[in-house]
Order: sequence, then C-alpha cells, then structure tokens
Amino acid sequence: MSLQIIRECETELDLDMEAVAAQVVEQALDYAGCPYEVELNLTLTDNETIREINREYRQIDKPTDVLSFPLIDYNTPADFSGLEEDELDYFNPETGELMLGDIIISLEKVREQARLYGHSEKREYAFLIAHSMLHLFGYDHMTEEEAKRMEAKQEEILHCLQIEKEERKE
Repeated sequence: MSLQIIRECETELDLDMEAVAAQVVEQALDYAGCPYEVELNLTLTDNETIREINREYRQIDKPTDVLSFPLIDYNTPADFSGLEEDELDYFNPETGELMLGDIIISLEKVREQARLYGHSEKREYAFLIAHSMLHLFGYDHMTEEEAKRMEAKQEEILHCLQIEKEERKE
C-alpha cells in the first residue's frame, strides 16, 4: 500500500496520525476484500482550506470534516471484479497499484467534533478515515438506508481496530 500523507496545516493531534491512518486504511481494505495493493492520498488541512475545496467541488460554502474524491466508478460498492479490464484507468502503470483516490480531512474539525461528540481525537480521526474509505469503495449515504449501512460498516471497521466510542472525558 502506498499512503501519501500531505500536511497543509500546523494543527497537531494527540496521536500518531500516520500510524492511525495506515491502520484504518489497511483494516478498511481488508474489510472490503480489496484484492489489490492500493495507493491513495490523505491531505490533512484546516477549516479554511477545506471550506474552499467544499465550495469549489460541492458548491457548499462552509468547512466540512472530510472530503472524498474516489477515482473508481463501481457498478456495485466494493465490487473490485472487472477493474482489470480498465487497467489503464484504475492502476498506476509504474507500480501496478490500484489508485483509490484522495481523502482530505480538516484537523480543526477533528478537534471540534471529538469535543462535541465526547470522544478522543483518535476516535474522530479514525472514524473520518473509515468513512472516507467507504466512499472510495463506492458507498454513499444519500438515503437513510444507505446512511445506516455505511454507519454500520464504519463501526465494524473501527471495532476490528478496538477503536470504540468512548465516554466523555471532563
């Protein structure tokens, strides 16, 4: 797996961001049954930068926690069969790795939401990566049914890593 982490802000979290990202990405790949080595980019940024990206790509002029930019068009979420037929579109010709896409996370939002939801920054950060990985596998949450399915999958991925919802710490 090639996970490129790009830091665009000075915000620090009280955790090893690179190690947690790698663990969540690997677990999500295993969970989805991805049969390929993959490459993806994770950009860590601030609220202002993610607001600009959100405005440009989604026409929503406010900061968000995470944005996902999948590079694969799935017929069915997490159905990796048939991708080799479009090898030139989906695989890096130099490495042979499946190019999943890009994840952008606002570290300021990680901090804010961890406090808001009463859990650790690690839990929030891992949750956002798991959420985004599911988007990179073709899942979405446009309907209530899709949202419930995606939320359950996120929790299963985090449960496998023993990153559980935590009690609020005062």
